[in-house]
Amino acid sequence: MRFSYFLLFFLSVLFSTFILTSAETIDHNWWQTALIYQIYPRSFKDSNGDGIGDLNGITEKLPYLKKTGVDAIWMSPIFLSPMRDIGYDITDYREIAPEYGNMDDFQILVKTAKELDIRVILDFVPNHTSNESDWFLRSVRREPGYEDYYVWADGIPDPNMPDVQKPPSNWVSNFRGSAWQYSEERGQYYLHQFTIGQPDLNYREPRVHEEIKQVLRFWLDQGVSGFRVDAINMLYEARPEDFGGRYPDEPRTGIPGTTPDDYNYLKHIYTRNLKETYDVVYSWRELLNEYTKMHGEHKLMMTEAYADVSDLIKYYGNGNRDGAVPFNFAFLGDIHNTSNAYDIKLVIDKWMTYMPSGKTANWVNGNHDQSRLATRHGSDRVDAMNMLALMLPGIAITYQGEELGMTDGYVSWQDTRDPQACDTDPVHYALSSRDPERTPYHWDSSDHAGFSDTTGRTWLPLADNYVTLNLAKQLSGRSHYTFYKDLASIRKKNATRYGDLETKAISESILVVNRLLPGSPGIVGIVNLSDRDQVVNLSSLRLLPEKMAVVATGVDCSLDKGMPLSKAYLPISAHCAVVFETLTNCC
Repeated sequence: MRFSYFLLFFLSVLFSTFILTSAETIDHNWWQTALIYQIYPRSFKDSNGDGIGDLNGITEKLPYLKKTGVDAIWMSPIFLSPMRDIGYDITDYREIAPEYGNMDDFQILVKTAKELDIRVILDFVPNHTSNESDWFLRSVRREPGYEDYYVWADGIPDPNMPDVQKPPSNWVSNFRGSAWQYSEERGQYYLHQFTIGQPDLNYREPRVHEEIKQVLRFWLDQGVSGFRVDAINMLYEARPEDFGGRYPDEPRTGIPGTTPDDYNYLKHIYTRNLKETYDVVYSWRELLNEYTKMHGEHKLMMTEAYADVSDLIKYYGNGNRDGAVPFNFAFLGDIHNTSNAYDIKLVIDKWMTYMPSGKTANWVNGNHDQSRLATRHGSDRVDAMNMLALMLPGIAITYQGEELGMTDGYVSWQDTRDPQACDTDPVHYALSSRDPERTPYHWDSSDHAGFSDTTGRTWLPLADNYVTLNLAKQLSGRSHYTFYKDLASIRKKNATRYGDLETKAISESILVVNRLLPGSPGIVGIVNLSDRDQVVNLSSLRLLPEKMAVVATGVDCSLDKGMPLSKAYLPISAHCAVVFETLTNCC
């Protein structure tokens, strides 16, 4: 009896110790200060000479990313696709597109990345599939169980032509024209908020939820560390039963110059930001939490939505349920090449004010849908914007090439691949095209910029300036890349990871960012946005120690690394972005 008691006691202690140890070994914090590098696979590195970037090319360049200081890579879609929207039209969520490689190549990539302590994050596209997807083909045929996988609706009679059916509503696609396409085989319209080849899944069908969760499980089982979720705020549409049995028309915006075919012609009150979306995100977070426990690392989820900050903040959670990290696009939409220090400070402060207590911020300087940083802001602000993204609290996301200050390339109408541009015309396509920011990466000044050894053409033409603007030329000396690499190293210091944030606009042209942590040297970043040299006096910052040394300098700075200075006299040259570290501990 006594033996049984002690055996039971021993087993309970052993079990408790196992649970405690397992909980302690989970890396919950890797992502909260992660530097995430977005790779557009088609344009990063071509390993087989076909002019298209691929998985083996990414694997080949992982040591470069490790040397740079990257913590995780996020890859734009690599799944089987007819590539009408360059991978965002997915035929099979569980298959790799053959031009990118195969599952063996993917597993080698993940294994190599883990050996280098780099996490792999996948792009997840839940709003729509390709119209070549097996799910869609079955839904067209009304196969049992698949009838309602997509958003189907009958047309409505045209009052002027009784025998003609009009689309179910006036909804407009992001890529222009009606968001409804008629299927002769099914005899109904289907919704596509992007291209005709991207039918919207129906999230009011429970089977769709389970299918999507199985996709998440599949890739988590392959060892990925999380997902970036595409177009999350478009998952749900208004229910026809709430509007007399038909889909409601959306009201006009009244924006001058827009036509009924333009997306901005309408206010998208019935097709974006519906409240049901948040519960889906919270349910995915719960699924990822299961894998966090199994794999011993936090599984990250970041959501993409262009929406008001009040809507974005809800993705973090609702107080009772955790959610995702919503992408902060303020640097893309609210800061321009004419923004001054006051403007930038307000943009930073706005996100930090709205963000719920205890959550993690993030800063995005670019992506595959936006003109490159150097083109939007000018090359003289590349260092400033990179410094802000990497010095501010939370996650920093860098789009490939922005560590070099790569600019948009020129893509002719004949070479255009982006469906958003192809749906226009040879005169206006450049206003819509996203191809310029997707041109191949500049590794060196050799043929095809070291991106490919093809004897033919690369899938998109290279930017004309690749001979002078490339990684090889920036590996040493004062360059955008060496400054970026120094920033990535500074980012791992205690003050930058855990310290309090203070932003201060000294004037219209001088912005100061302080990261201060008691017991650690403080980190101070200063940006001079003007075209004249200035002297900055930080004596009013009483918690800041007196003596500092330069630890990183941008291309336009006259100061040298290691130079000691007083906080009362800091000479900052025109367009300079510079980082100091205090010579004594803060506070």
